[in-house]
Amino acid sequence: MRRAVVATTGISALVVTLLALKPHQPPALAGGAIRGPAAGPSAHPPTGGASGAPAGTGTFTGDPVDTSYGTVQVAVTLAKGRITAVKVLRAPDANGRDRQIASYALPRLTQEAIGAQSAHIDAVSGASYTSQGYVRSLQSALDQAHG
Repeated sequence: MRRAVVATTGISALVVTLLALKPHQPPALAGGAIRGPAAGPSAHPPTGGASGAPAGTGTFTGDPVDTSYGTVQVAVTLAKGRITAVKVLRAPDANGRDRQIASYALPRLTQEAIGAQSAHIDAVSGASYTSQGYVRSLQSALDQAHG
């Protein structure tokens, strides 16, 4: 009888622990608002702060961030202070491996940023430098929008 109680209690505790773990999956796409990497190093000046526009509305270009594998730069579009889209302006693309990493990491980072509504997002495994550059550029764009 004691063994059954102990076993049932142990199994119950294990099930509760497993259910409490958060799966590491990016949030679902929010209306297809994700933008992929853009070709070329073009930059767009901030358009926020236009007359009559509330603070935090418009498109703001983040600082280009140099990483070990190339430059990362993003532009964030805000509507009433909420992130509606992130467009990658520059990403490491010196070789096929850089392009491969960017093609899987940047959409995930964008999903995370839109879901979190901030630059406080997790790095993508295998793309640490690109993730760090993305976060720093995104934060500088958000600083422009709110500053």
